[in-house]
Amino acid sequence: MAEGELPAVLILDIGGTHGVLEDLAALLKKYFYLITMKEFLGNKEEMRKKIQSVFVFECRPTIDRELLESLPNLKVIANSGVGVDHLDLKMISSFGVKVTNTPHAVADPTADIGMALMLASARRLVEGSVLNFLGPSYFLGTPRFCCERDDLSESIFGM
Repeated sequence: MAEGELPAVLILDIGGTHGVLEDLAALLKKYFYLITMKEFLGNKEEMRKKIQSVFVFECRPTIDRELLESLPNLKVIANSGVGVDHLDLKMISSFGVKVTNTPHAVADPTADIGMALMLASARRLVEGSVLNFLGPSYFLGTPRFCCERDDLSESIFGM
């Protein structure tokens, strides 16, 4: 890496279905030179020596022996999720590569979702919602929708 040159990071793609979110990619570009998997595969000989890190976003790109063997200067695999179960840590460490993760990054949102699911279950929120929007006749086999109602008091069912 030349003086002033950003360290190169391999990512699957930017945007799309499985790529790094565009906002996150913009942040990463401030500190790293991003190389997509398509660019890497299109010019392996030139790119392979530049790449020092792989950023794994939503378990992609897949880290396998072939990829590790093709990246001689790889130092770290940065995983954006909490767990590393999708990574073969023993194999990766045999190449002298470190693995990072973010163990507490989603602890609060996970707790929030857990509480919401417990409350929804305890208060039978799903059944109440179906009853509210489709009406009691739905359970008797004759669906009718909320727009057919004359009385707005049914819209606050359970309050």
